[in-house]
Amino acid sequence: MQQFSLGKHAHVDLCDLLKLEGLTESGAQAKIVIDAGEVTVDGRVETRKRCKIHAQQVVSFAGQSIKVID
Repeated sequence: MQQFSLGKHAHVDLCDLLKLEGLTESGAQAKIVIDAGEVTVDGRVETRKRCKIHAQQVVSFAGQSIKVID
């Protein structure tokens, strides 16, 4: 499982996280896969593209998972 550090930020948008971690090639592609219901947050399908992801949440897509840390 990969880890993503929020650094000084309180959250990261779901579409930005997928793009920043290289799970999608672009923000536009991230929005498409989120809209298609292919992404889960803490085991539940998430279709809100700008869903705020906070520390300790786990995002999964295409067989890969990312745990968000402080």
